Amino acid sequence: MKNAIVTAGAPAAIGPYSQAIEAGGMVFVSGQLPIDPATGAFPDSVTEQTKRSLLNCKAILEQAGLGFENVVKTTVFLKDMNDFAAMNEVYASFFAQPYPARAAFEVARLPKDALVEIEMIAVE
Repeated sequence: MKNAIVTAGAPAAIGPYSQAIEAGGMVFVSGQLPIDPATGAFPDSVTEQTKRSLLNCKAILEQAGLGFENVVKTTVFLKDMNDFAAMNEVYASFFAQPYPARAAFEVARLPKDALVEIEMIAVE
């Protein structure tokens, strides 16, 4: 059995996917672009885009009754790996030890030409 997690606190899905799916005591958060759900706009810098993507993830986790302490795995997609240090500084401010497992990749292009996209897996 799977259940969709939906919140107005994060951008609505714009395709055939859910903001997150809860299944078997796990919550799979779809990749979150740095879209402000109130305005539809992106911040300019990678630091502000990282923060916005993480705030979108936070809203989805909270809708599922969870928080960053429940996150066990993240994946960060970057337009430019030279932005890793700036992203990492913001990212670190959202998590406490023990940190989740993480992978980070430079990708050729992200939707809407974002600089960062972040997805997560959390456990209840």
